[in-house]
Amino acid sequence: MPKRKNNDAKKRTLLLINAVLEKKAKDIVVLNVGEISAFTDYFIICSGTSDRQVRAISSHIKESLKKAGIVPVGVEGEQEGKWILLDYGDAIVHVFLDETRTFYNLERLWSEAPQIAIPDGTTSKKTRLPI
Repeated sequence: MPKRKNNDAKKRTLLLINAVLEKKAKDIVVLNVGEISAFTDYFIICSGTSDRQVRAISSHIKESLKKAGIVPVGVEGEQEGKWILLDYGDAIVHVFLDETRTFYNLERLWSEAPQIAIPDGTTSKKTRLPI
């Protein structure tokens, strides 16, 4: 049974995307997995060029959302800095080191989900996304 979409999920997803953009993550893709997943509505997938940047992106996401009163349900992979997963319930962020992202290729595994690519260099918090 698919999770139903709601405005809270969309708002949280936009907050997450903005946090990712603020730390200059690259190759940002949003997958709308709600119709094919029973555990979440959105995946936000992005990359960093070093384990230090991957950890900085993750840390910034947590700090930014905490300011909005939102904390993750769970976080995995912070110590290694190759693939950090931040679970916010209806949105899950995957922050990858480039090589690790290529190896796991989540976009291919979830290819049935509609994708929204966010162009590198996007900075506007007012960017309208069809999520």
